[in-house]
This record gives sequence, structure tokens and C-alpha cells, in this order.
Amino acid sequence: MDWQDEIIAAEKRIAGHVAKTPVGALDGFGLGYPIEVKLEQMQHTGTFKARGAFNTLLSQDVPKSGLVAASGGNHGAAVAYAAHKLGHKARIYVPEMAGPAKVALIRDAGADLVVVPGAYSDALDQALAYETETGAMQIHAYDAPATVAGQGTLALEWENQGLQADTVLIAVGGGGLIAGAMAWFDGRRRVVAVEPETSYALNAAISAGEPVDVDVSGVAANALGAKKIGQICFDLAGSTGVESVLVTDAAITRAQEALWRETRQLVEPAGATALAALMSGAYQPEPGEKVAVLICGANITPDPFQ
Repeated sequence: MDWQDEIIAAEKRIAGHVAKTPVGALDGFGLGYPIEVKLEQMQHTGTFKARGAFNTLLSQDVPKSGLVAASGGNHGAAVAYAAHKLGHKARIYVPEMAGPAKVALIRDAGADLVVVPGAYSDALDQALAYETETGAMQIHAYDAPATVAGQGTLALEWENQGLQADTVLIAVGGGGLIAGAMAWFDGRRRVVAVEPETSYALNAAISAGEPVDVDVSGVAANALGAKKIGQICFDLAGSTGVESVLVTDAAITRAQEALWRETRQLVEPAGATALAALMSGAYQPEPGEKVAVLICGANITPDPFQ
């Protein structure tokens, strides 16, 4: 697959449906050097996932039976939002661990919401069963070409906004976003995958030489809690030489708090995970290395305004 062409086509396809999120440079967080940031938590529904959802719906024929998706919350909110905007019905399955802010987003978009006992994998099982039963179109949260190409538009957009960094740090759950970034950058910039120590599907896959199941828990589990990394992400990680680092829950929480104190950006734990790698020293740039961090994930629990 020519990922560059797919991502360029996706950008044209979803123009007018997604927001161009702001970028900037920040100096602080106790780092002693400036970092570039992209504030993707300002995207529709609070995450990058609207990009993949719109690209999928606009590049394929949607059946009369509508759409179905399994999600820890953010993907479901994006699919529900895109379906509503494009006039499709949608059923979204989420696990019990999905936060109330994300559940509210899905409900507000008019989707048929089903909360499933257990983890994301249990929600996915029910979504797959519903797809088989009804013929609804399944929109995978991360391991589908249209999803990855849509998420790759973020990296393309960032470069068009003047990205200067040698290295870009991105949090990883199932791998759709970082797969899109790896596909677009194609080795031209170093990509560092940042995962919680308690939810580390990509790191485990790299160590094992193939995607493997991991146990999932921790403060970012409802956004980064994939049990197994996507095959597309794993393949791109191998071909582009992605670097993988792990951070503690405590480091994620400190980064989340620092973003609020120093920039007044209110993000969920997953949104602060990439920054946590720099603040904790899990990733240490070389002297003179220019570094960028993707900030993403606005759907904090508990919702401070409820």
C-alpha cells in the first residue's frame, strides 16, 4: 500500500469535516528545553479519532443497517459524531470502564449505546456479533487501512503547519494514530511510542516479535487499553524502527497536572502520556535534538462540569 497517497487522499476527503488543531512551542515542565506541541484534544469529540471515522465513512458505502463499533469511549464518540453528521445510524459498544464523559458524548450524538460488562475485548466481541447478525458496517478503532490513513492526516497537517522536530512522541493504545504517523513520516523523523507500564501492547509485541495479548489496567486504560496491538501498527513499527518507552501511572498523572498548571490545558491521562515520557526521563533527547509531543484526549473523568 502507498500510505503517502492514501493519507493525502484522506486529507482531501475529510476536509471540512474535521478541525485543523493548533500547534505551538512550550518551554517549561522542568525540562530545560522547548518542545513543539499539537493540541489535538481540541479536535471534534476531543481526540484525533474523528479523522479516521470520517475517512472510513466517506470512502466506503454504508449499508442500510448502519454502523457498529467497539470502543473504550473515544473511538465510539468519534464514530457516533461522524455518523450523526453524515446521516447514518450507529450502535456503539463500550466496556464498563468507559468514563462518563465519553459515554455522554456517544449518547449526545444519538447513537445506540450498549455498555458491556468487562473490558474492551468484551465490547469488541459483542460488536462483531452484531455485525454478523445485522450486516452493519464495522469500524475498527485502529487496525483498518481507512482508519490509519485518516489518523495519518494529523501528521501531514502538523508538517504543513511547520513541524521542525527531529523526534515526535506519541501515546499508543491499539496503534492507529502512531501507525498513521509512522506511515506519513516514513522514517524522515524519529517516532517514539509511549505506553503506560500497565497497558503496553506495542512494547510487548516488539519484545515478542509478534502481536501478543497483554493485561490492561491503570489510569489511562479506558483510552490506551488495547489488549493486543494492531497488525498494521506492528508492521509499520518494524519497517520504520519505532522506539518504544514505558511510563508509570504516577508519571502520567504528574504530566496531566503539569499541563493544567502551566498551560491550562485540561486533558485525560492518555492525552498527557507522551509528555510523561519527557518529564519522567523515560525518553531523554540528545543534546540539540528537537522534540515534539502530541497532546490528545480531552475527555477527562470525572467531567469537571457535571
